[in-house]
Amino acid sequence: MIIIDGKKIAAEIIAELKKKPKPEKFLAAVFIGNNPVSENFLKQKEKVAKELGIDFRLYKFDGELLNDELRAEVRKIAEHKTCGGVIVQLPFPEHVNKHYVMNVIPREKDVDVIGERALGAFYVGRNPVLPPAVGVAEKILSTSNFELRTANVAVVGLGFLIGKPIATWLMGKVKDLILLDKFSDLSAVKNADIVISGVGKAGLIKPEMLKDGAGVIDFGYSIKGDQRPETRDPEWKTKIYGDFDASSLVAGRWSLNKFYTPTPGGTGPILVAKLFENFYALNG
Repeated sequence: MIIIDGKKIAAEIIAELKKKPKPEKFLAAVFIGNNPVSENFLKQKEKVAKELGIDFRLYKFDGELLNDELRAEVRKIAEHKTCGGVIVQLPFPEHVNKHYVMNVIPREKDVDVIGERALGAFYVGRNPVLPPAVGVAEKILSTSNFELRTANVAVVGLGFLIGKPIATWLMGKVKDLILLDKFSDLSAVKNADIVISGVGKAGLIKPEMLKDGAGVIDFGYSIKGDQRPETRDPEWKTKIYGDFDASSLVAGRWSLNKFYTPTPGGTGPILVAKLFENFYALNG
């Protein structure tokens, strides 16, 4: 069993970026409302920007701002001549149409690849950068020397940030692609050599659900999951959990898994590093 050290991989990516010419344009981050989890993610991005010497500018907006007003503000930021990239921190407040707002980001400044122009180009193989989640999956699989062409891969959760772009990227690269949403019968993961999950439901996937020697790439992120993993820890509600319940693996009851990414410290740090890799690529 191998535990993927996401912090180490992220540090290697950042070290490589330090060798490249630093983009002179600023990286904008748009934050709407007061979601503490989103704010924590932004702090991680701001920390990496500082390490790289990137001009990182955070734009905070009231959660009550209407769609047209927010769209206009994001457009104004994105169209600034010295802006080299725009991050829009999700999730938005429920009343905001995220696609309506994000689609004003020009393709050449869309480091997250979330606007329709960048996503459309990615889906036909013509975008200059990959969605960060795809970059993470690619990096972990290459680091693990995993042969995709002979593998059955299950993608659990088909959201537009994680599951859908990863599933699209995997098409034509694997032996068999199994697509499951959070309401699917998950017994099909037993046939997968790799399970990639991005549902955000703590403990959704148990080690005993997997085949021997399977690998797990876990993008799930839950602070207060609706399925409590088996634990006597009274501090559970204040901790972070992924979709994969690795507690029994840690206890040594299951040791046949090829590898898995822990939460925290797995996909998250790599995701942030890949975002900055995209920023450099778009401003190279």
